[in-house]
Amino acid sequence: MSPKHSILIVDDDPDVLTMLSRTLLAAGMQVLTAGDAEEARRMLASRKFDAVMLDIVMPGEDGLALLHELRQNGSHVKVVIMTAANTSAHLVGALREGAARYLSKPFSPKAALDMVKQALDADEIAHDEIEIISARPQWISLLVRCRLEAAERLAQFFRELQMGLTPEQQENVVTAFRELLMNAIEHGCHLDPNQKVRLSYIRTSRAVLYYIHDPGEGFSMENLPHAAVSNTPESPLQHVMIRDEQGMRPGGFGILLTRQLCDDVIYNEKGNEVLLIKYLEPPA
Repeated sequence: MSPKHSILIVDDDPDVLTMLSRTLLAAGMQVLTAGDAEEARRMLASRKFDAVMLDIVMPGEDGLALLHELRQNGSHVKVVIMTAANTSAHLVGALREGAARYLSKPFSPKAALDMVKQALDADEIAHDEIEIISARPQWISLLVRCRLEAAERLAQFFRELQMGLTPEQQENVVTAFRELLMNAIEHGCHLDPNQKVRLSYIRTSRAVLYYIHDPGEGFSMENLPHAAVSNTPESPLQHVMIRDEQGMRPGGFGILLTRQLCDDVIYNEKGNEVLLIKYLEPPA
């Protein structure tokens, strides 16, 4: 049998500690708990953990401060940030300090378990995988290393951010954003982690926008045989066979999907910059 994963849960709410402990123990994990940052610091100094579930708002030192200290001391432990005060500042702070996942309260036991599993399965996060360029609540800009895991991580973070959309609308716009970012990483950067994609999340009074700029050579809409947007009615899955022949990951529905999930998807002439728009209300 493989060794059990060891998880530390840090939260000042006894009910949260009980719920998470039961959930992770039932999944076959080893679990220890701490009620504040100081207790957690002592436990982290005395033994090794595979992951930490860390609340932000606690009496005394907050969770982000403890996470910053861990990173300064060279710890690469996987961290799932938890917060009831879900703000863009908390999200950016979690990204800045290399949190693997971000979970806003209240959450279900299943959601918590899924986040821990995703964090455990994720590759180690490089200190410069995501660089914060702008951290204003209405304008978050990032430089992101071209790794597919980085796209998955960012999509999960943006699912938790308060955007002023309905849950269904937010899921749709984040799904569309993820597809466009995956395309930029795979086709614009050719999965080269030494290259970076620049992206921005912008929230106006009437719309949510994502802007993505990759360093690649771009593309032409008329020459995308690996994408579903190029399929004919007679061959609706032609691109699947082409992707398989070229050894590409399953997919190719990104452009077609984003057009269905959002209000506008606009590319520059070169094809290496894209603007995704979701209106908060119908435009005038």
